[in-house]
Amino acid sequence: MSNQMQPIFILPEGTQRTTGRNAQRTNIMAAKLVAETVRTTLGPKGMDKMIVDSLGDVIVTNDGVTILNEMNIEHPSAKMIVEVAKTQEDEVGDGTTTAVVIAGELLKRAEELLDQEIHPTVVSKGYRIAAEKAQTILLNISEQVTEKDTELLINIAITAMTGKGSEAAKEKLAELTVKAVKSVMEKEGSKIMIDRGDIKLEKKVGGCVEDSEFVEGIVLDKEKVHTGMPRQVKNAKIALIDCALEIKSTEIDAKIQITDPSQMQAFLDMEEKMLRQMVDKVSKSGANVVFCQKGIDDMAQHFLAKKGIYAARRVKKSDMEALARATAGKIVTNLDDLNESDLGKSGLVEEKKVGDEDMTYVQECRNAKSVTILIRGGTEHVIDEVKRAMEDAVGDVASALVSGRVVAGAGAPEIELARNLRLFSDSLSGREQLAVKAFADAIEIIPRTLAENSGLDPIDIMTELKAMHDKGKKWAGVDVFTGKVIDSWKAGVIEPLKIKTQAISSAAEVAMMILRIDDVIAGSNKDSGHGGMPPGMGGMPDM
Repeated sequence: MSNQMQPIFILPEGTQRTTGRNAQRTNIMAAKLVAETVRTTLGPKGMDKMIVDSLGDVIVTNDGVTILNEMNIEHPSAKMIVEVAKTQEDEVGDGTTTAVVIAGELLKRAEELLDQEIHPTVVSKGYRIAAEKAQTILLNISEQVTEKDTELLINIAITAMTGKGSEAAKEKLAELTVKAVKSVMEKEGSKIMIDRGDIKLEKKVGGCVEDSEFVEGIVLDKEKVHTGMPRQVKNAKIALIDCALEIKSTEIDAKIQITDPSQMQAFLDMEEKMLRQMVDKVSKSGANVVFCQKGIDDMAQHFLAKKGIYAARRVKKSDMEALARATAGKIVTNLDDLNESDLGKSGLVEEKKVGDEDMTYVQECRNAKSVTILIRGGTEHVIDEVKRAMEDAVGDVASALVSGRVVAGAGAPEIELARNLRLFSDSLSGREQLAVKAFADAIEIIPRTLAENSGLDPIDIMTELKAMHDKGKKWAGVDVFTGKVIDSWKAGVIEPLKIKTQAISSAAEVAMMILRIDDVIAGSNKDSGHGGMPPGMGGMPDM
C-alpha cells in the first residue's frame, strides 16, 4: 500500500496563483508597461495618443490621466498605477504623466536591487526614507509666489499648456486662466482658498482657439424659452428657481369627470389662472430674469414674455449653483418664498449666437465668485484637448497660489533633487543606502525622457545638466527646442511645487505597495475565458 499523501486543495478550482519572485516580476512588468505607454507624451515635444473606444468615439490627447482612464486597463497592478494618475489629477490637476513615469522607473530600479538579493522590505524602507527627504529638498529649493506676481503666474499657465493642443494660443489662454483664478480666489487672513469648480470651462465648436473669451459671470448653453422675450436685459435681477413653472400632475392615476362643456372651460381657466399666479409671484419679487432648473409650461412662457421677463429652463444643477455664486442669488425651491432678497444681480443678461447655437451670457457680475472661460476651436477633438490643457493650467495656477511655492521646470528640479539625494545617501549605512541611490537614479527619468522625446541625445544632455548643477546652478534645465542647457527660471518655465511633491509621494507609495506583494491569487471566474485571470495576468514565463 502506497503511503503517498492526498493533494490538498485550499482554493476553488480555476484559481490562479503566482508567488514569490514570479509575482513580483509580473507586477513590476505590468507597472512598467503602463509607464512606458504614457512616457512618450511627456514634455513640450511629447506625442499624442489616439484612443478609439468600442463605440468608435475618438479621443486625441497627451494628458496622462485621460489616456489611462480611456484604455480600460485590466491588470490589477497596472490599475494601481492608474490610481496614481487619478490622485495627481484630483490634487493638482496636472503632472499625471510625471507621476506615472516616476512610479514605473522606481519599480524598474527596485527590480535591479531585488536581483542583487536585497529584500523587498529593505528597498521599501529605503524608498520611504528617500521620499520623505525629497519633500524637504524640494521645499528648500522652491521659490515664493504671491497673487501680485502676475507675470510669473502667466508663465506657470503657459508652461502647463506647452506641448498640448492649445499651443498656438497659449499666451492668450494663459492670461484668461490667471484672470479667472484671481477672480475666484478668496483670502482668509494670509491663507488663500481657491475652488477649481468655480471656474466653468464651457466649450463651443466654431471659430479658432484665439476666439476663446473670459466672462465675469456664467455662460449657459441655453436659449430663451419664448421668442417674445427680450434678447438682453440690463441691470438684471435674477430669480433662481428649483421648481417647475407647470401645473403639477397628480402622483396617482386620477380621473376628472366632466358632465358639461362649461365645466371643461372652467377647468382650463383654472389651470391658466394658476399659471398666471405663478408668474405674478415671480414678477412681484422684482425679477426680470428667471433661470429654472425644471420645466416651464408654454402658457407660463407666454405670461413671462408679456411681462418682459427673460427665462431659460432645465438649467443643470451645477450651473444653478454656479449662477448663485456668480450673482449672489439664492436658489428658491418654493415659489411662495421668493422675495427680493433672494434675487441675484448682474449688469447684463443676453442671448448671443455662438457658432450655430444661442447661448445665454450672464455677465458684469459684481465680484463674481464663479466665472466662465468659453473655449472655441475648429473641431470637437481640438476643443476637448484645449479644455484638458486649460484644466491643467487652472490647476497649476491655483496650486501655486494656494501653496505659495513654485519651482522651475525643464527637468531642473529633478536633477537637483537627485543630486541632493545622492549626497544624503552617503550619510546612510547599510542596504537602505542602495535604495536611496536607486530612488535618486529613478527621479532622473524625467529630464532623460524630456531629452529623448525631443530627439536629443539623453547621455550628452544628462552629463551637461549634472555638471551645471554641481557648479551650483540649481535651475539648469533642458531647452527641448534648441537642445541646449538653459536657466529654466529665466526662460519662464515655471511649475507649482505641489506637482513635484505630490507626484513623488504618490509614485513612491504605490511603488512600495507593489514591491511588498509576493503572492497574487486571482479568483476563478467561469465566464472570463482566461481561467479566472484578467487578460495578460496568467502564463507569465519564468524569467
